[in-house]
Amino acid sequence: MALTPEAKVKAQVVKLLRQYNAYYFFPAANGYGRAGIPDIISCVNGKFIAIECKAGSNTTTALQKKEIDEIQEAKGVAAVINETNIDLIEQILKEHTR
Repeated sequence: MALTPEAKVKAQVVKLLRQYNAYYFFPAANGYGRAGIPDIISCVNGKFIAIECKAGSNTTTALQKKEIDEIQEAKGVAAVINETNIDLIEQILKEHTR
């Protein structure tokens, strides 16, 4: 089965997270959690990192934007990643593994 464009972005992010030995998981979206939670939750060297993966020109929903803003207000790192800015995750990981 072929990967969707968003699944390809997620796979690239996971590859980098593994490369940097980051703890990560995909929150279950089964109706019991909150809507808008980023796709991937990670911790690197004690830093909370949330990653919302998008494909192409897709953008965040209002709920996703709200969650990202709240994470950043709490001094966590939250990023929206697509095919064009995947290098941002590597920059974030490098910054927090020095």
